Amino acid sequence: MNKKIHIWTAALAITASAMLGGCSTPKNVGYFQDFDQVMVIEAQNQRYITVKPDDKLQIIVASKDPQLASIFNLPVVTTRIGQNAAVYSGTSATGYPSTTEGLGAYTVSPEGNIDFPVLGSIHVEGMSRSEVAGFIKGELMGRNLIKDPTVTVEFVNSGVSVLGEVKTPGRYTFNRDQITILDAIAIAGDLDIQGNRENVRVLRKEGNETKVYVVDLTSGKDLYKSPAFYLNQDDIIYVEPNDFRKRQTTVNANTTMSAGFWVSIVSVLTSVAVLVANLVKK
Repeated sequence: MNKKIHIWTAALAITASAMLGGCSTPKNVGYFQDFDQVMVIEAQNQRYITVKPDDKLQIIVASKDPQLASIFNLPVVTTRIGQNAAVYSGTSATGYPSTTEGLGAYTVSPEGNIDFPVLGSIHVEGMSRSEVAGFIKGELMGRNLIKDPTVTVEFVNSGVSVLGEVKTPGRYTFNRDQITILDAIAIAGDLDIQGNRENVRVLRKEGNETKVYVVDLTSGKDLYKSPAFYLNQDDIIYVEPNDFRKRQTTVNANTTMSAGFWVSIVSVLTSVAVLVANLVKK
C-alpha cells in the first residue's frame, strides 16, 4: 500500500510541475533592480543634440527694428512675425501650428552647411542649437549688420522611433536639447509586461555606419553609464519580446495560452488516472 501511495504522490508532483511550469510568470520585469534606497550614480555628462546632415532648422532673427531683422528670416517666417509678433516674444518658435512644420526651415546639406541670408554658407554640423544661435548672432554683430539681434534656433524634424513591445510604438518628435531613453519609453507608454527589459536595443546612425547599443533597464548603474542613455535624433529603440512572449507566438508553444498546453495537461492527467486505476486493481 505504501508503494501505491508513493507512486500516486510522484504522479501528482509531475502533474503539478508541468502546470506550474506552463503558468510561470516573466522574470525581471522591474526597472533599476540594483538601486538601493539612497545611492549616488555617476552618470554620463549631459549631452546635447547636435546638427547633422538632412536636419531641418528653423532660425529666427529678431530685433528692435523688425524691418532690418526681416532680411535675415525666410519669407514664411517673416510673414508670421508680421502677423503675430507675440509668437516670438519668447525664445521658442514652437507655437506654430503643426500644419506649418518644415516651412521656413533650413535643410542642412550633406556637407553640413546651410545657406543663410547675407552671411552665406555656414557650417553647422556638430553644433548644438545654442551654438548655432550664438555663432549667427556673433556674425551679425561682428559685421555690424544688426546691433541687438536675438537669434532663436529650433529643430523641426527631430525625433526617435520606438518599436517592439511597448504600448504605443511609433515615431515621436521632440523639441528639447536633451532626451533620454527613459523619456522616449515613457512617451511610448512604457514597456508591455512581455517586453524584455534586459536587452533593449538602440540603433544609431553615425556617419556611414549604424551602431547597435544594448541597454539593460533592470540595471540602473549600467543604464546611466550607457552611451545610449542620451538619445540622438533619428535613433531607433527596439524592445524585443521576452521568452514568455516568444513562446506565445509559436503555434506549438507550451504555454497556458495555447491549445497544445492544455492537451498536454489532459494527457498527463489521463495517464495518471490510468496508472492509479491499475494500482487499485492490484
